Amino acid sequence: MPMWTGGVGSPRQGTAPAPTDDLFARKLRQPARPPLTPHTFEPRPAWSPLLRSGSDAGEARPPTPASPRARAHSHEDASRPAAVPTRLFTDPLALLGLPAEEPEPTYPPVLEPRWFAHYDVQSLLFDWAPQPQGTRGHMEASSATPASAEDQSAISDLLLGAPGFVSELGGEGELGLGGPMSPPVPPALPNAAVSILEEPQNRTTAYSLEHADLGAGYYRKYFYGKEHQNFFGVDEELGPVAVSLRREEKEGSGGSTLHSYRVIVRTTQLRTLRGTISEDALPPGPPRGLSPRKLLEHVAPRLSPSCLRLGSASPKVPRTLLTLDEQVLSFQRKVGILYCRTGQGSEEEMYNNQEAGMAFTQFLTLLGDVVRLKGFDSYRAQLDTKTDSTGTHSLYTMYQDHEIMFHVSTMLPYTPNNQQQLLRKRHIGNDIVTIVFQEPGSKPFCPTTIRSHFQHVFIVVRAHAPCTPHASYRVAVSRTQDTPAFGPALPPGGGPFSANADFRAFLLAKALNGEQAAGHARQFHAMATRTRQQYLQDLATNEVTTTSLDSASRFGLPSLGGRRRATPRSPGCELQAAGALTWGVRAAPGARVAVGAEVGSPDSAELPCLLGISAEALVLVAPRDGRVVFNCACRDVLAWTFSEHQLDLYHSRGEAITLRFDGAPGQAVGEVVTRLQLVSRGCETRELAPPRDGQGRLGFEVDTEGFITHVERFTFAEKAGLRPGARLLRVCGRTLPSLGPEATAQLLRSAPKVCVTVLPPEESGRPRRSFSELYTLSLQEPSRRVAPEPAQDETLEVVLQPIAKQLLRLCLQDGGGPPGPGDLAEERTEFLHSQNSPSPRSSLSDEAPVLPNTTPDLLLVTTAKPAVPGAGRETPPSQEQPGSPSGHEDRDNLAPELKASFLPRTLSLRNSISKIMSEAGSETLEDEWQSISEIASTCNTILESLSREGQNLGAYQRRSLTWRPCLGSCRRT
Repeated sequence: MPMWTGGVGSPRQGTAPAPTDDLFARKLRQPARPPLTPHTFEPRPAWSPLLRSGSDAGEARPPTPASPRARAHSHEDASRPAAVPTRLFTDPLALLGLPAEEPEPTYPPVLEPRWFAHYDVQSLLFDWAPQPQGTRGHMEASSATPASAEDQSAISDLLLGAPGFVSELGGEGELGLGGPMSPPVPPALPNAAVSILEEPQNRTTAYSLEHADLGAGYYRKYFYGKEHQNFFGVDEELGPVAVSLRREEKEGSGGSTLHSYRVIVRTTQLRTLRGTISEDALPPGPPRGLSPRKLLEHVAPRLSPSCLRLGSASPKVPRTLLTLDEQVLSFQRKVGILYCRTGQGSEEEMYNNQEAGMAFTQFLTLLGDVVRLKGFDSYRAQLDTKTDSTGTHSLYTMYQDHEIMFHVSTMLPYTPNNQQQLLRKRHIGNDIVTIVFQEPGSKPFCPTTIRSHFQHVFIVVRAHAPCTPHASYRVAVSRTQDTPAFGPALPPGGGPFSANADFRAFLLAKALNGEQAAGHARQFHAMATRTRQQYLQDLATNEVTTTSLDSASRFGLPSLGGRRRATPRSPGCELQAAGALTWGVRAAPGARVAVGAEVGSPDSAELPCLLGISAEALVLVAPRDGRVVFNCACRDVLAWTFSEHQLDLYHSRGEAITLRFDGAPGQAVGEVVTRLQLVSRGCETRELAPPRDGQGRLGFEVDTEGFITHVERFTFAEKAGLRPGARLLRVCGRTLPSLGPEATAQLLRSAPKVCVTVLPPEESGRPRRSFSELYTLSLQEPSRRVAPEPAQDETLEVVLQPIAKQLLRLCLQDGGGPPGPGDLAEERTEFLHSQNSPSPRSSLSDEAPVLPNTTPDLLLVTTAKPAVPGAGRETPPSQEQPGSPSGHEDRDNLAPELKASFLPRTLSLRNSISKIMSEAGSETLEDEWQSISEIASTCNTILESLSREGQNLGAYQRRSLTWRPCLGSCRRT
């Protein structure tokens, strides 16, 4: 007979009662019920997403004192001791033995030291104690795709949804601050394309390359081949580390010398700390400079200095550091292409297509060039170029300095009676990005039909009306869940795309960005981390000396001219760095609170971010998932409105974001405002609440863009300082881009109380515009000049030959990359210097300042001019390339005689024009007109020098160079 074990919790000691079927008897024989947990009506802490009792996982929760009301409703005895608090857990991963996620901080901490100027975005995200890759997950991959994408995948005729994959069918947009947003237009960069912050990162093509760590070239640019010091070691917490230090000297204003230190700290994590810190931001030291130990104590306080040793002088050390840093940079890519015929859909069917159809051949011709593999000396992507064992031909192309070799299924060797086609799958199955081409009538593609561990991104292309003049394509994308979203964004419905060069550029950019984004997936992230750890371990073990950090020499050498007297440090000198300074903020789209309003509790829509402001760009980075959620150039910053803990920033075309700061009232906001004053042309806004007069008018007129065109005399608006040229940024608490022209006009006409946020004009009276607005105006200028009206004494026509036209283009081009698909080919407008004008509705009084015209000060437009009948001049056939239309010259294809004889003079003239234009930003209109005259004289010198060398102006097709200076900007009131 079974016996009860005596002990705590036993109903009684001794022989167990006989079993019975009576449920009531069973109930009485059960052990005593454990005491109830006291109930409390106090709210639970906000940091715990999930609370469960009765588990040993997690942390112990402190006992909560029960309120009198809770004790009254409790069944416990008052004399009974309080129950022992149970241990709770805040993360379900703790039950599996995995480290629990840390709660997201209200304001993200800023990396020490405080005034370290970061070189790029990766440095902003550097963490001295990174979490394991598997525990934090990939928030970006899951949050970057709207939930509707999976619902739409079920009805898509191109792509089917599958577990573990995320579908993009079009219309998702770019994920920014506050959710999906429309893709930015040039010159703005997509968030995923922002990398370097210390230097300008210009967008020269319609489609940008994203997820590229361009800051990996920091060591090559600022350390390699220059005097610097390398230290290697194995830290107890960080593992193997490599540190590079270099001291720089720059001449400051007044002949003074400015010293700064460039620092690189490499750990086993893939993010590297790169940047600069000024000596003014460090404690005072000797004139020879700080020792490496003192410097690292301020820059890397978490790093143990005793573990570091000076690197050897072997040439292997800098070469290894270059390889270590630049392993993420690759300009050679391989992409697989699968061919899906009508009615097909499985992997075996696509691999067993032996010949390419007409639609597939047309698509390949659009994508690249068919090359002979034998003897091919460019990037071959593991294809055999000696014995033709991997086929005789393949597809190859170049795009944005990247070599791309395609593994085309129909060009790889075909094995009869082999369903798997291993010779083809050997190459395509190891490609990260695969393009699946579908003929009309193909079955929808399902990514689970492909059995491969490397293929993470599938770009599905469906042809419509192929081999006809109306051929077009639709695109859908499927990626693994741990691969972050990448651009360019698909249009709604995935197209259609016309079969032209723009679609080719879109598809190549999508493929390159997809492979770069897949590098953040767990599998490739782990592989790159292991490789990096091996490099660091080898340096710390085999390439070090016995010189410790304490006995290492200082950076600077004593001056031969004697010891100079140290210059006093000016207040705020730390804010003048070229790199990105950081602050912890909570950010939200739109302007929230006016000046003087109290700051309440943080809004649920606000996102904890790191705010980085460099001399070139302003970015918001979400440290939780490691992505840029907002970016704009400093030249696009218009204005700001601030209070003690909040700043509303207006940028680009009047859009706004709200930044909320922590800490002492006004301290962080004051630092950010001072930084913005140094790196941008923006200013502080003004808040006005003009009352209406007896007729219900506000006393000023506004055009559709929000610029004040007229201010009535003796009104409150005039007394408050409102004048023509000012710009409305916000009306009744809403920004103008969110309202639109009609809603803005309606509020100004009928709102009972109007509160406006005004951006004052410049000191010269010109309205303030961002660089993006001026860039857009310069591109719109050619459309206004399709049929120019003749004007007296305002147009100067000079006939140029093609060589002279190429010379002028070379003088004025900015040295950027080749023009993208979105660039103007027939008519190129060079944006040099712009001013703005009032609306045609403007009716200014005599005492109001005259606003300049919207036409930029100088626009150079080169247009084709029709031949004059009966002139007896014909263009020599040698000057026109066969197959190219008249008036289309590529700036990269210069004439040979131009390169041979005119290039030295061209560079000299280009420098002269650049010097004149750099001095064109004068304060007075007379100085601006003088600069325009000097440019005109310089270009006339070009024509005179060409004519003296025997060039016959009449032997070429006539061209017209139209000078349209802004004469209205020089008129006096």
